[in-house]
Amino acid sequence: MFTDRPLIIATRESALALWQANHVRDRLMALHTGLNVELLGMTTQGDRILDVTLNKIGGKGLFVKELEQALQDGRADLAVHSLKDVPMVLPDGFSLAAIGEREDPRDAFVSNEYKKLSELPPGSVVGTSSLRRESQLRARYPHLDIQPLRGNVNTRLRKLDEGMYAAIILAAAGLKRLGFENRIAALLEPEQSLPAAGQGALGIEIRAGDEKVQTLLLPLHHPETAACVRAEREVSRQLGGSCQVPLGAYAIIRDKKLYLRGFVATPDGKAFLQAAAEGSPETPEILGQQLANALREQGADSILANLGA
Repeated sequence: MFTDRPLIIATRESALALWQANHVRDRLMALHTGLNVELLGMTTQGDRILDVTLNKIGGKGLFVKELEQALQDGRADLAVHSLKDVPMVLPDGFSLAAIGEREDPRDAFVSNEYKKLSELPPGSVVGTSSLRRESQLRARYPHLDIQPLRGNVNTRLRKLDEGMYAAIILAAAGLKRLGFENRIAALLEPEQSLPAAGQGALGIEIRAGDEKVQTLLLPLHHPETAACVRAEREVSRQLGGSCQVPLGAYAIIRDKKLYLRGFVATPDGKAFLQAAAEGSPETPEILGQQLANALREQGADSILANLGA
């Protein structure tokens, strides 16, 4: 137990990241009597560069590198991430010690004028930060004008309120965690917008081999969520998933069986490949590999090659 010093959590300083870190801190202090937990707030490169889409500046790993440096330097003991922002392959010396129970994994349609996507008239400007969402929107609603949208949740909502967009698409989990559930006009079911691998789940990263911190985090680990996101992340890992690749993967467990869906597309949505797999939750990576292979059989490799993945 950390009796001589506080346990330090490295976190980004956005409102959502701080909510997530505080949530983990409060859970740990409630679970372990006498444990003192403090936050180390940091600004990452992904937070600093807001005028360029993520796929053009190196991808979502930009949100975690500085936090990993704090772990490596011993300035922090753990880092709390939105799991969808965590690269599929961690650098040597780090491990995902716990995956928290998933919040709503769906995408949310947010608009001040319209109740659902299908109501948007031709030419309506829709903002999104991800190629995954963009490719699905372009495939299903080719008459809409899809434009980049960066910044934290508050910034994106402000841009919508200033009239820059007719609607924006955000992760429902972030809106709900920050108390903005009333801003959601409609939730997009996975059939409309398949989530990103790990969307809605928190990942807690530590230095590999730090058994003391690993033990403290064990009660926060949610096995069912972990099985689902391990399958999803394996799809992305197999296909080189990053911000450069429009790719979605989503799994659920029902009746002791894991059901996994995934897609790969071109950014314009004109080529759109889908596949599904099902099997035991005990072997999620095998299902992820099966689904990735099914997408390859449909021609995923040629899409990935053209994207430079």
